[in-house]
Parts: sequence; structure tokens; C-alpha cells
Amino acid sequence: MTLPVIGQKESYRIAPSKIVAVGLNYHEHVAESPTILDAPRDGSLPVAPPLVPILFVKTPNVLVASGEPIVIPTGFLKVSGIATPRTDYESELAVIIGTRCRNVAVADALDCVFGYSCFNDVSQREVQNADRSGWWRGKSFDSFGPLGPAILPASAAGDPASLVVEGRLNGKVVQRSSVANLIFSVAELISYISKNVTLEPGDIIATGTPSGVGPLKAGDIFEVEIPGIGILRNPVVEE
Repeated sequence: MTLPVIGQKESYRIAPSKIVAVGLNYHEHVAESPTILDAPRDGSLPVAPPLVPILFVKTPNVLVASGEPIVIPTGFLKVSGIATPRTDYESELAVIIGTRCRNVAVADALDCVFGYSCFNDVSQREVQNADRSGWWRGKSFDSFGPLGPAILPASAAGDPASLVVEGRLNGKVVQRSSVANLIFSVAELISYISKNVTLEPGDIIATGTPSGVGPLKAGDIFEVEIPGIGILRNPVVEE
């Protein structure tokens, strides 16, 4: 897929070697997480804010453009014996890496960014919670990573903390927060991830979702909007 770059004539080809996503990176989402993660539902085991970023991968097959459908894998879930499956939306800021970086300092991390876009970290909860190997499978079904509708170049964005992420389900606002509210900032995430793996040009970092996550069903339309970037809009269908 390709995305237009705001203020530039040429589009950008999206072909990441990896998509590194961040879990539990807003305090309000940490507070609501016992309702979606495998934890007691009576509040007896609150989820503490992480001391370091919680990282997982989404495989590149998740990527779809604005206007393309999010496909709930209903047949697979029925075969797996999941009676009441829950597939959730998660509105996020995506960071697209522009230069190869390894062990980059926080102070230099934003220099590695090509640009920013809207992202929806679609998540199948039963599969996510059941996998002892991690979250990747419940996060990596085909179409589980809508991205777009455009890229805001880092040179035009300024401080990404000034950006605001909003999610709308069928026109109703269900998520809204400033990137300034991230537990780990964009620069801190890039620095931390680059100490674990080398980030290559085109790699994507999904920075985490605010509170308000909830389930999707066939017929829904979900939108992620970041002013200055645009509206990522995707219909939801069943496989």
C-alpha cells in the first residue's frame, strides 16, 4: 500500500520489516485493562502502570488502507470454540521510522522519524489472552492494522505530544486523548525499542491506545482521527 505525504507530491510506499506495538501506554487504559485482559473482573487485581514499555509485534499482513474493511475472522473463531468472541478497536498514533537506528538516545530519537499517521490496533481478545507465547497472534489477523489516510512528515509535525487521537464508533466519540498523556513518550519509545532491535526505514511503531476501547461487529464503521493527518475510516465485516 502507499500513502500520500502531506505537503509532498510523491506518495510513500508502506512496507515495514516490522510493526512494533506498545501496550498499556495511557494511564486511563491501564485502569480499564482488567475488563479486556485475562484478570479478575472484580477489581481485586488492578493492573499497575508498566515500569518499562510493553512491546509486542503485529505482522505486516495486518495493514489495510482507509476505506478497506476490517475483517473479523468469524469462521476461525467458531472452529476454535469461542462462543462469544470480542474483537476490539484501539485508536493510536503511528510513528513511521525514516532512518536506521540502533541504541539511539532519547534526545536524538525524533530525528529518526519520517512521519506520523493514524492507526487502529484491532485486537481479538480471546486469542490474545489465551496465547502463552504473547499477544502477536490475537493482534495479527489479516486487516487488523488499518493505517492512514496520510502521513504527516516529522518536519511539519513539530512535537508529536501536541497531537490528539480520537476514535469514533459509528460516528460516536469513544476515545480521545492527547499524545502528551502517553506514559512513555514517542522519543522514549523509539530509544527503548532501538536498544532491543534495530529499527529500519519504514518500520512502524504503534504507540498505544487511550481508554474507551470496545468491541466491533459487522456493519460498524470505525474512524481514527488525528487533526493535521486526517480520518482513517474502515467498515467492519465478517469473514
